[in-house]
Amino acid sequence: MPTDRSTQAVQVPVSGAQLAGDLVVPGGARGVVLFAHGSGSSRRSPRNQQVAAGLQDAGLGTLLMDLLTEAEERVDAATRELRFDIGLLAGRLTDAADWLGTSEVAAGLPLATFGASTGAAAALITAADRPDRVRAVISRGGRPDLAGDALQRVRAPVLLLVGGADHQVLELNRAAATRLTGEHELSVVPGASHLFPEPGALEAVIGRSADWLARWLPPSPAG
Repeated sequence: MPTDRSTQAVQVPVSGAQLAGDLVVPGGARGVVLFAHGSGSSRRSPRNQQVAAGLQDAGLGTLLMDLLTEAEERVDAATRELRFDIGLLAGRLTDAADWLGTSEVAAGLPLATFGASTGAAAALITAADRPDRVRAVISRGGRPDLAGDALQRVRAPVLLLVGGADHQVLELNRAAATRLTGEHELSVVPGASHLFPEPGALEAVIGRSADWLARWLPPSPAG
């Protein structure tokens, strides 16, 4: 379990904006996970922070970032118009993926995207648009259906994590899975609802996510 880790506050340059982020890359990390939070959330989402900490324990770097500027968040809080602007969110996540590729501490590390709720669509679109960069995708209680035609272009292996009690989202994930042409798995956490608040539910998400990334972002032979 890596212990030499620290959180680095970063400003991620995206088209027309600078977005705040928290980057952690443990010593000897075998990859980095780029998070896309869900609608109305931010990099401070306690659920994504808990998942990120679990993945750090598994030897992975993480980047939690805001997808909207503070001014945009104020607009969205009043109008809710930006949280479902999947094109905007995906474009910014793709810019962040490109930035990670040039970051001093993360350049050269295999990349995975991890999306929650509407962020799952952004995570999938980034994977479709950067097939040589994104090595794996995870969706937690996500809306992969909102990725539209990009689903058929995703080449990275995709893990769709859904709560068994999140009935509507489970059906949307089942439908989206039929449109994925690459390696994918629909993993249901029994009894869990949309935000996985039930005892042990988020721990199950962490465990299954870590296993998926261990499979597709394995340590280098020299590591």
